[in-house]
Amino acid sequence: MLSLSELLLKESDNISNFEELKSCIQKTAIETRELHFQVDIEPPAYDDRPSDWHDQLNLAFESAR
Repeated sequence: MLSLSELLLKESDNISNFEELKSCIQKTAIETRELHFQVDIEPPAYDDRPSDWHDQLNLAFESAR
């Protein structure tokens, strides 16, 4: 299972906005072939973070599968 908290711990230096976070989720999902994604924490308040951030992160993961 890919969890948002683990991803942010590992990749936080490489992510500076919400779009990069979505890309990182997709890339990691493809590389690790994870079947499940857990949004276990709220992501940082990036300037471009939309109000429907939870749905968009799930969609980013699902589109990579």
